[in-house]
Formats: sequence, C-alpha cells, structure tokens
Amino acid sequence: METITITPVGYIKSPYKQKFAIPRQPRLVPEAKARLEFCPDFNREEFVRGLDAFSHVWLLFRFHETAEKGYSALVRPPRLGGNERKGVFATRATFRPNGIGMSAVKLDGIEYHQGQLSLLLSGVDLLDGTPIIDIKPYLPYSDGQLDATAGFADSRPETAMTVSFSDTALDFITQQSHYPELQAFITNVLKQDPRPAYKKKRSEQQEYGMSLYHYNIRWRVEGDHNHVFDITTEQQFSESDK
Repeated sequence: METITITPVGYIKSPYKQKFAIPRQPRLVPEAKARLEFCPDFNREEFVRGLDAFSHVWLLFRFHETAEKGYSALVRPPRLGGNERKGVFATRATFRPNGIGMSAVKLDGIEYHQGQLSLLLSGVDLLDGTPIIDIKPYLPYSDGQLDATAGFADSRPETAMTVSFSDTALDFITQQSHYPELQAFITNVLKQDPRPAYKKKRSEQQEYGMSLYHYNIRWRVEGDHNHVFDITTEQQFSESDK
C-alpha cells in the first residue's frame, strides 16, 4: 500500500488538557476558546490572506493520543449508549485507519504577535496539543445542507443535566480574571454529561474531576444533577498556558 507523509501546519492550544470532558462534537460548548499556532514553515500571513472574511473554518487534525493504538472496523458510539456496534466509517470515532478527524469551528480572529501567526477559535472539541494537518474555509451554501439526514445522530445531543456551584467554587470563579466565561464554560461542559456511557445508568452519587485551562474542577453527580464543589489552580503552569 502507498504510504503518505503528512506534515502538521500547526498545533492547538486548547483548554482541554485531557480527553475526558471534551465535547463529542464541535460548537456544543461555544465558550471553549482555543488558539491555533502555525509551525515555522507556515508561520507567514500569506497563508491566511483572505481567511478573515469567513466566520467558520474546517480543521483537519490527527487524533495524536489514539492514532498509534490502531483502528477497529466496528466501534461503540457513545450516542448509542456504548451498547451497539457501528462501522467506524459510519461514525466519528477516534480509532480510525489514518487517525484523522475534522471539526467546523468559529473563527474569532487572526493574530500575528511577536512573530507568531495564530488563529483564534471558539467552540472547539480538540485536545491541547492536537496537530492540525489542514485548514479550509467553511462554505454555508455547500457545507450546511438543510435537507441532510444523519442516521442515529440526526439531532443535537441533549441531556437533562443541571449544574450548580458551591460558594467556594463561585468565589474562585469570581476572583480569577483570566476567563470571564469560566462558569458558563464549566456549566456547558457538564451539561454534555462527559461520563462514560456505562456510568450514566448508576443512581448512586459519583465524584469526578477534570482539567480545564490550568484549573482542576471537581464535581459530584447524583441523578441528573452536577454539583461543582471545588476548583483549584494546578501547581505548575506557565504564563503561556493562560
């Protein structure tokens, strides 16, 4: 078989530091802000001339943390509760033959600062450090087909999950100034119910943690309710992580 070598054009700096809690599709959490920093060979404004006229872009990327684990012909989509198998090409699962994913995200701006070209993005569903292999403008007349059908994923995923915050967590959110939308960001991530499918059927109280930006967030789940009881800053982070 022919071997094709692909070189990343840039890498994502994302608030999602681990796979757990990443939305399963783009734009489900609009507060998820990210930066795409171009690699040296593509770090020139000529590559993005005219892109600022588009509101959204397609990102083609590599599932870098799962690509080396190989692929599977059949996968269990979380949308179906993890109980039914579908062909990998009928899903957007990560375990694909070439480990390539795609996301249509909002383009908030283009920045060239101190010699670094970046795209400012929102609504991302990408892990921090994800290699981007191509960027294409989103074309509404072509890419947004109103009469399209989508099989078992024909509607936006919705849950009945509600979210509350302890006084301690709210105080932390109020005192930090880096992310004005932090409470809304956490709320919308948790409303997606990031738990594994097999744990969603449990009725007893469950406790979880996740990393967003350089914060550790802990919450409890009981029934259809999430209660964020603690937010702390990770012990080590650089100014560039902010």
